Formats: sequence, structure tokens, C-alpha cells
Amino acid sequence: MVDYDPTIINKVFEHTDPVEVRPDMIERFCETLGERNPLYTDPAAAKTGPYGGIVAPPSFAVTFRNGRHFFEHIPRFGRRGFDAGKDVEFVAPIHPGDKISLSSHVKEIYEKTGRTGSMVFVVIRSTLTNQNNETVAHIDHRFMNRP
Repeated sequence: MVDYDPTIINKVFEHTDPVEVRPDMIERFCETLGERNPLYTDPAAAKTGPYGGIVAPPSFAVTFRNGRHFFEHIPRFGRRGFDAGKDVEFVAPIHPGDKISLSSHVKEIYEKTGRTGSMVFVVIRSTLTNQNNETVAHIDHRFMNRP
């Protein structure tokens, strides 16, 4: 059984300064991905859409960076480990002009045994909020360690 201080679960260790979403950021993101959905790329078409204007594609949420000290707060178990993936939950659209902040905490720590032995997984949840303190997305970063 993995040994850790249970008080680290759900304790926010980071909160970033807000980043304003400029229209050109959404345009460049769409160009890079080849995204052509008019809800994201055509102001006239988006104006008649469900959001009344351009919104960012949901995957735009992963472009926001954690703070400089993010990795210092990830509990480590053993000497080896790697990024084991991300899960993203999109909650609300991101609009041009929104100011997005991230807060991060340890969501869970669990053990798993695979073909190659024991592994400890640490899940860090980053929550993106806008200037109205509305959640727009959750990103769960999963890290695997070899004890």
C-alpha cells in the first residue's frame, strides 16, 4: 500500500494569474489544427449560433499552462515515472475576452499492478475558470511512478 499524507488530497497548491483570450489566439489555434467549424472561425455564422458569437473549440482549453512550480508539487513515489495521459472535461465555452485562470490540486493517488509490476498513479486536477469564477474545464493530468 502506498504511503502518503492524505491531507494533500484536494489541497490547492497553485493558482495562476488570468490570461485574456484574444480573438487572434482562437484564430491561430483553429488555423494550426485545420479547424473550419463556423462556430469557431466565422463571426457572421457564429453570431446566429448557440453562443451569439465566436467561441474557442473545446480543445483550446489545453493551451493554458500551469504555473512555474506545478511540477514541484506533484508527489513522487520511486525514482522513475512518466506522464500517463490527460482527461479533459469541457464544462462551458471559452469566449474571446474571457480571462482564464487555473487552479491545481492533487485529486487522487492510487496503486495498480500491471504485467511489469506495481505502479503508483498521481492525478493532478487543474480547473480552468473565467473572470466570473465560472468553471470552463477540468484537466486531469495523470502521472505514473514505479515505487
